Amino acid sequence: MPELPEVETTCRGIEPHILGASVKAVTIRKAQLRWLIPEHLPRELPGLSLLAVDRRSKYILLRFKTGVLIIHLGMSGSLRVLLGAEPVQKHDHFDISFLNGVTLRLTDPRRFGAVLWQNGVQEHKLLVNLGPEPLTDAFDHETFINAAVNRKVAVKQFIMDNKVVVGVGNIYAAEALFAAAIHPQTPVNKISKPKFIKLVAAIKYILGVAIERGGTTLKDFVGGDGKPGYFAQELQVYGRKGQGCNLCQKQLQEIRLGQRSTVFCASCQRLPRGVKVKS
Repeated sequence: MPELPEVETTCRGIEPHILGASVKAVTIRKAQLRWLIPEHLPRELPGLSLLAVDRRSKYILLRFKTGVLIIHLGMSGSLRVLLGAEPVQKHDHFDISFLNGVTLRLTDPRRFGAVLWQNGVQEHKLLVNLGPEPLTDAFDHETFINAAVNRKVAVKQFIMDNKVVVGVGNIYAAEALFAAAIHPQTPVNKISKPKFIKLVAAIKYILGVAIERGGTTLKDFVGGDGKPGYFAQELQVYGRKGQGCNLCQKQLQEIRLGQRSTVFCASCQRLPRGVKVKS
């Protein structure tokens, strides 16, 4: 699934081509994605100028005078800039064509993505209860610690909770925990303040580097320019079950947490003294 760095990469890739441009036409080829694409968009958007390209968590926000187009890439979607005519493929479900000759095309093989519309400036119900953005000052160790009070949930599940912090998906949660030397099953109420400080710094660093590398290409994700991301070459634990740890050379282990595969180094990522978890 495209995670925060992939979505941020997409926003940065499409913005220079469409910011300030006026919509010429909207084409809906397959309306049934995760939710139905609103049928009024081909009437609503033509003539409107794009005022801003934003991101909230894993949602791409295209802001117009009358509202916001909300796009989610789902499990395997991509949003690409086309600078000329290009044949329509089987999974090309939605286009926005601009008067400057650019077309923005949503490709979504599994159709788990979304194209939604929010009138006015009020936040959409999918966005209103989201936690802080991890790369902003709103996300710091104090906020993290306060959210963890009296919580016994495993730290990996905790940092993947969008009400705690947005956009830290499975890949980057595993990588941040390795960088902070924290066992993924550690209950959050057993993590010390110094470890929380280290974890927050690791999350910010890992996501920042991933964005610089254009995201992590797993299977078929590409950015707005059609190019893959390269952070996969720097993964320390994710997808490396059974391989040697790059720090201690011990074999990496895999467990299941919240229905997700979790790879870690039992030598480098130890549980706090006295803490036991179910195997």
